[in-house]
Amino acid sequence: MKKNLVTGGLGFIGSHLIDRLINSGEYVICLDDISSGDKRYLAKWEKNPKFRFVKGNVLDNHKIKFDNLWHLACPASPKDYLSDPILTARINFEGTLNILNMAKDQKAKVLYTSSSEVYGECEKMPQDENFLGLIRTTSPRSCYAHGKRIAETLCFDFQRKYNLEVKVARIFNTYGPGLKLKDGRVISNFINQALNQIPLSIRGDGNQTRSFCFISDIVDGLILLMDSDFKYPINLGNSYEISILNLAKLIDKKIFSNKQFYFEESTFYEPKRRCPSLALVGDVLKWKPKVNLNEGLNLTIESFKNENS
Repeated sequence: MKKNLVTGGLGFIGSHLIDRLINSGEYVICLDDISSGDKRYLAKWEKNPKFRFVKGNVLDNHKIKFDNLWHLACPASPKDYLSDPILTARINFEGTLNILNMAKDQKAKVLYTSSSEVYGECEKMPQDENFLGLIRTTSPRSCYAHGKRIAETLCFDFQRKYNLEVKVARIFNTYGPGLKLKDGRVISNFINQALNQIPLSIRGDGNQTRSFCFISDIVDGLILLMDSDFKYPINLGNSYEISILNLAKLIDKKIFSNKQFYFEESTFYEPKRRCPSLALVGDVLKWKPKVNLNEGLNLTIESFKNENS
């Protein structure tokens, strides 16, 4: 039986990935320092014979045997990665270097989860994998965005120098059941505010756009990519683009119908638009999202209600 090492396995995407792997009969080792992950998932898996938890940071050395590496370790919410930007940069560079050396020594397959943040400020829509992006080193967000870019670079250097089998997924905004109540990202913020019957807070004018992909679709794409022979970066996301203001109106209508919104100054230097091109992933992996935003929000809202009850 192959062993899967999932770094950051107590995070949102990592926990859903582990669910899928274990339910498919795979053995999983979860490496997480629980700095931004969720301890609830430990209770769910800790008695499962196909699960092992290792508390630790990717910056440290670990003696772990594995065949497949799913490298997701890095805080993904701006409120988390901006709380210590130097540590965020170190996790992306030093942590990825460390974990790639572990994979090299064991001749393991590697899937690295990069981010749409690597595209930076971009006028071209939808964003395809050949776009080079513009990221200002003076931006507070660059610890994460440039961190993801240098981590991608390391992956492909290991691929060239050591013939390591590496895949890189550039993941766009992801949501669904299992988001932490105080995750800090827009969908969890809006749902929490609406459930508490307070006006939804919008950073900036609300005209900035995002494209949201449901978690089960992202996990489908990650597994297809790991099982493929593709060796270059590939987008995973949903190409349906919506403004943050319209997202707020949609969530408010589903829960509160107060039609009141609070606009506050944006402090995160966020890009104006995000929308992935899915041409490459459709051609290479025959993958496309199955869950639309309306259905996905209903499922996510229901899970938030259950957690609040």
